Amino acid sequence: MELRHLRYFRAVAEELHFGRAARRLHIAQPPLSQQIRQLEDELGVALLTRSTRRVELTPAGADYLAHTVAILDAVDAAGHHAQQVAEGRTGRLSIGCVGSATYSVLPAFVRALRDRIPDVEVRIRGEMLAPAQLAALRSGDIDIGLLRMSGEEPDLRVEPIRTDHLILALPDGHPAAATGSVDLHNLRDEDFIAHAGGGRSVMNTVLMTLCSVAGFTPRIRHEVEETSTLATLVAAGLGVALVPEPTAAIGITGVTYRPLSTPTSGIELHAARRIDDAASPMIDRALEVLREIASAPYEPARK
Repeated sequence: MELRHLRYFRAVAEELHFGRAARRLHIAQPPLSQQIRQLEDELGVALLTRSTRRVELTPAGADYLAHTVAILDAVDAAGHHAQQVAEGRTGRLSIGCVGSATYSVLPAFVRALRDRIPDVEVRIRGEMLAPAQLAALRSGDIDIGLLRMSGEEPDLRVEPIRTDHLILALPDGHPAAATGSVDLHNLRDEDFIAHAGGGRSVMNTVLMTLCSVAGFTPRIRHEVEETSTLATLVAAGLGVALVPEPTAAIGITGVTYRPLSTPTSGIELHAARRIDDAASPMIDRALEVLREIASAPYEPARK
């Protein structure tokens, strides 16, 4: 028995006419009749009663038709699903994201994924520092990491997605908030709210480096892992912070953002994946969408 026997039987059983079934299958009627006879002989059961006027299903034939339809539909569905997987149009995708990108590129990215590949189930882990994302990539807990890199990772494929300007987050009412731009050196006596140190955040290293260039070591009052917490502490008046420009998208009341008077080269946002996932069409397709989203001009509203 082959699948064609089932397809032929289904056509005849649904048409209840060998001529119409043959036309539907694009074959001649005599071979079709022969194939149905072969199927009945193999089963040892009469599936159809034939007369010069009509074709009818036997009770066994009606039961066999129900199973045949289920089998053929399952085979077709399996083939369709395999094609979808091969084209990267279905599956599960887990994305990790640093805080500033969580509130800027990520919403547009997820919307675009929903529109372009709606059958892919997307899971998001926002506010993840780079070391946590690197560990999650290697363990397979996430498939794509949106992070800021400070060095090479030989077992990962990393590409720059965009470069973000660096700006200062100041409490409302801070004297520097009334200016158009801020010289970092003028904040040497301020308390700073910083991203986690000890190699856990690239932004902490950037802060220390820029302050050193400005001639001082920042007095860090609080270290935090979540960008939203950092902005909240600034709004509470506990200090100032150096942040990537997309942080302004959080929109926490009580924070004013100002550019640096001496522009820097900014900080890159990277997309990372495992090298052994290089043949994943789903990840390829998601990264294509990400490149389009990240290439769009970013203009956050600043207070």
